[in-house]
Amino acid sequence: MASKHDDKPPGKDDIDACRRCDLWERATQGVGGEGSHKARLMLVGEQPGDEEDQQGKPFVGPAGKLLRRLLGEAGIAPADFYLTNAVKHFSWEPRGKRRIHKTPTQRQMAACDEWLEREIGAVRPRVIVALGATALRAVTRARVTITAARETEIHHPSGARVFATYHPSAVLRAPDDDARAKLTRALVDDLERAGAMARKGG
Repeated sequence: MASKHDDKPPGKDDIDACRRCDLWERATQGVGGEGSHKARLMLVGEQPGDEEDQQGKPFVGPAGKLLRRLLGEAGIAPADFYLTNAVKHFSWEPRGKRRIHKTPTQRQMAACDEWLEREIGAVRPRVIVALGATALRAVTRARVTITAARETEIHHPSGARVFATYHPSAVLRAPDDDARAKLTRALVDDLERAGAMARKGG
């Protein structure tokens, strides 16, 4: 989507003012992307979580901290990646005193298309890593499974290679230590592959 704004990602004021869907009504604030505007690697998650909603920054909760640590283990420096989410406001439902993640609807995801496309247009990454099925759907605008995406070479209209892997929250939800270790290893391996693709040009 060509835009006069393609030279820079949307600002926080822009996202805070968005009223294209109803998520802003219950969210504390909008959460845009963060990282180098010249990054070769962009990682896209589903949406901000509780801590992201409160702090206004992406990937600062438990899953985000894990992702940042695993990026380091994969040899990817902060200057080399840009982190964002497909949906910019926290979708949640109450459970006691807690706010529990609720998967955004297709309409809510579509309402955020422009923000994600502006981020991709501004950063112009060589590789986009979709973290989980919802992020993959947002990036490709198609119902593609993680497995299918891993077996097929997919490109975003910008030319960036689209690479699919698990969301780090899957590691945190693993039922036991063995499953957690396997998922962690798989995620690090995927990040290493994506980083190598980005360095080579996708």
